[in-house]
Amino acid sequence: MAGPAFRAAAVRVRVPATSANLGPGFDAFGLSLGLYDDVVVRVADSGLHIDIAGEGSRTLPRDEKHLLVRSLRTAFDLLGGQPRGLEIVCANRIPHGRGLGSSSAAICAGIVAARAVTIGGESRLDDAALLDLATEIEGHPDNVAACLLGGFTLSWMESGAARAIRMEPADSIVPVVFVPGKPVLTETARGLLPRTVPHVDAATNAGRAALLVEALTRRPELLLPATEDRLHQEYRAPAMPESTALVERLRGDGVPAVISGAGPTVMALADAGSADKVEALAGPEWAANRLHLDLRGASVLPLAPSGDL
Repeated sequence: MAGPAFRAAAVRVRVPATSANLGPGFDAFGLSLGLYDDVVVRVADSGLHIDIAGEGSRTLPRDEKHLLVRSLRTAFDLLGGQPRGLEIVCANRIPHGRGLGSSSAAICAGIVAARAVTIGGESRLDDAALLDLATEIEGHPDNVAACLLGGFTLSWMESGAARAIRMEPADSIVPVVFVPGKPVLTETARGLLPRTVPHVDAATNAGRAALLVEALTRRPELLLPATEDRLHQEYRAPAMPESTALVERLRGDGVPAVISGAGPTVMALADAGSADKVEALAGPEWAANRLHLDLRGASVLPLAPSGDL
């Protein structure tokens, strides 16, 4: 395969936040949320220049160690070769280390931007390969599937390859996320999980996960029982006791609530009539955000006339 040619113009990619697991759908379910990071990438004559605004602007590396850059580089290798230089501008709005898929957003932004800036990129790296590559970088497909495809996704591994189904969530669902001030490392939360669980708990989760597909797509009145989990949330509680207590309080009030991904963010699945009330249920230590469901997933957008994000 001949080396790639690159577009002279910059490309702009928008990627959504995501919530994985959704209660019982551990490492399988994902939901795409209306909170976005924007990235502009331009092939330059030489070097690497990164500007970062918003989340992570004081802590993220501005070199090859940045996850976005590593994802760009990996994708360019598959597309046939590296560009001479890169100029990257990031406008980050997804909180980091909070269970809202910030790492998946960076990965998906990188590989989608690499494909978009490469002439003929879609024929060299199709959508199935894009999902497989994102999963290889991230380590599991639940968040990246929702980030790439939008909507409600079910993902799995088959013969070493990532697979995903996208479903249309009920349009009456209004996600409300409660973001605490302190992060929890995914590795810490995953390290608390036991090697085995009681058979009755596994059976309960299987039933609830099946019910959740129906609840999220057609019968949201079933979301409270459908989001019950016995597989991971209680085991992770020591790492995020305040989040666990908020989930229990919300569910006690009849609000379908779960730990978002590996936490510590809590997500409630409300409706238009209850979202404002639900948003007010947490204390001042939580940043409550009423979001919409994202149905597009990762998108290549026109550059604003001013060049602003």
